[in-house]
Amino acid sequence: MRIRKAVITAAGWGTRFLPVTKSQPKEMLPLVNKPLIQYSVEEAIACGVELIVIVTSLGKRAIEDYFDRSFELEQVLMQKGETELAEKIRRLSNMVDITYVRQKEQLGLGHAVLSTRKIIGDEPFILLLPDDLFEQGEMVLKNMVNICEQYEGSVIAVKQVTEREISRYGIVDPRKKADRVYQVLDMVEKPRPEDAPSDLAVMGRYVLMPDIFQILTETLPGRGGEIQLTDGLKQLARKNAVYAYEFEGERYDAGTPFGWLQTTMALALRDPCLGPELRRYLDKLLPTTTYQ
Repeated sequence: MRIRKAVITAAGWGTRFLPVTKSQPKEMLPLVNKPLIQYSVEEAIACGVELIVIVTSLGKRAIEDYFDRSFELEQVLMQKGETELAEKIRRLSNMVDITYVRQKEQLGLGHAVLSTRKIIGDEPFILLLPDDLFEQGEMVLKNMVNICEQYEGSVIAVKQVTEREISRYGIVDPRKKADRVYQVLDMVEKPRPEDAPSDLAVMGRYVLMPDIFQILTETLPGRGGEIQLTDGLKQLARKNAVYAYEFEGERYDAGTPFGWLQTTMALALRDPCLGPELRRYLDKLLPTTTYQ
């Protein structure tokens, strides 16, 4: 079973980053040397995806422009002798086929996924939430695809969280199947710690079978009057097995200003060019601080 398509959701308002997101999509905020959404695009490509569907909304045109061809810019760079940079810009438009779907109303993640149904069709697909980045990069998704193929069911990424963090996430009720692999018996959206079935929280990567679309058409609006993907997955798990993969390594949340700053620092410190210089700067700025 080969997965050829991926969905990346980029339709949210980005209210936590206002006022900058009034005119700039949150997904275009820079993380080191490229915008947030490019990490998800490259992750999907590394998993063999041939077509990426990006769900956008009003005011997100900058995303389309970024991945489009810019002949004028390439020509200017070539005239200046910046051939390497011109080729880098050209590669952006040639990485993969990308199509766009507009979510005309902010009706939840489940609704955003449902809006891609005609393009995805009757085949499994990858879903990426670009706010989440993983230390292991595409290996998380590659392992999830392998689990999907082995068990022939949808797979969600999960990670153990602290009791204080439980109320921020969807939490799964797991039954262990193999090392780091669980069958999902139930899911609870943002429960109180005392009501949570486990401490395994759903993170922003999914490998979904196409039957999720029919489930989402039957899913009633939940929290906030929105169609919640978690509610759809709960219903799916009652009909067909859904699995959870507890991935290894760090997960970075770039969906809040502080999380974006943390992610930027973590990626910059790992960069072979920027990392050493940044460490020297931090040593000078914070001489008593120890970091890796």
